[in-house]
Amino acid sequence: MTSLLVIIVLVLLAVALWQLTRIFDLTQVGSSSDDSQVASDNDNNIQGYVMFGFLAFIYIFTIYGLLKWGHLALHTPASEHGLLVDNLMNITWVLIFIVQFITQGLLYWFSFKNRGHKDRKALFFADSSKLEAIWSIIPSIVLACLILYGLYAWNNIMFVDKDEDVIEIELYAQQFKWTARYAGKDNVLGKANVRLIEGVNTLGVDMSDPNAQDDIVVSELHIPKGKKIHFKMRSQDVLHSAYMPHFRAQMNCVPGMVTEFAFIPTYTTAEYRELPFMIEKVANINKLRAEKSVELLAKGGTALDPYTFDYLLLCNKICGASHYNMQMKVVVDSPEDYKKWLSEKTTLTQDIKAAAAAEKPAEAVKAPTTDSTAKDTVKAVIDTVKAVVAKVAMK
Repeated sequence: MTSLLVIIVLVLLAVALWQLTRIFDLTQVGSSSDDSQVASDNDNNIQGYVMFGFLAFIYIFTIYGLLKWGHLALHTPASEHGLLVDNLMNITWVLIFIVQFITQGLLYWFSFKNRGHKDRKALFFADSSKLEAIWSIIPSIVLACLILYGLYAWNNIMFVDKDEDVIEIELYAQQFKWTARYAGKDNVLGKANVRLIEGVNTLGVDMSDPNAQDDIVVSELHIPKGKKIHFKMRSQDVLHSAYMPHFRAQMNCVPGMVTEFAFIPTYTTAEYRELPFMIEKVANINKLRAEKSVELLAKGGTALDPYTFDYLLLCNKICGASHYNMQMKVVVDSPEDYKKWLSEKTTLTQDIKAAAAAEKPAEAVKAPTTDSTAKDTVKAVIDTVKAVVAKVAMK
């Protein structure tokens, strides 16, 4: 309701301003003002200075934005290839700012310098081969260098040698959650198909495949520091995007196909929490939460829990109503802690057998009840028949 009132007030204010301009025009009727609709030298001068003012606004706002919100950008990458990605991004930003600064300055200066004047005649020429060459060749060279560097970075990031020692993990996306599947001791993921989804087998793993017998399915992703992780990604329903910002990793999860991404973590979760910038960031967040908690408690609400940093796997595609909440905690362990954690997990085969064993006692309890009911029914029918026969015999 408040929003509607605000909109109505703004509309009425706009109408009032429009009416005021009309009244002002009416007051000028009969005056000696110039109504030829042709810009005078004074008009051109004013427009030129206004344009310079807007140029100053662009520069000032750009600098202010960098100082005000620059610290919100992602900081230290937590993967080996992250430095390469950040370098490419930083080079791109520097080039954009330099080009923007020069071209915008030239654009407004040229417009001001060549503003209209009654004693000046515009010079027209159809083309200039020199200018065409300058503004075509220079951008082409810059873009070619950026693209080549980008391809170099992409190939380095995406290349996984077949003989390389990696850990195979599947990331399975569905509205609105993530599930991870580890390849087990054989380090080979078993085949899977959505048509095979049934009961505990929520990922549709083909249990007839020998490689699937030791696969492990979990809802929290653990990976070891210093080891290359080869992710294979699937989607059950719609297009998702596996996004791990601190690792500078993102790959679409497409229904009906398997996509891949690999990286090497360089900081455990505990180590990343101890980085100076992260300590400062967490402290600032908890300060804001404490202030908000005071307000909530004053209104009878519940205080906010303190924030603790964790790596996250997010969905970076708008995949539905609960897209914002589609995330999974990622824990980077030391190699020893990772092995210990993985050794404590049961395989999918064990989970399926446990589920089947849990169903059998229920069926066993249900079966005698059914047999007993059937026997009671037969007995009642026999007793009824005997009673009817006895009555007939007595008659």
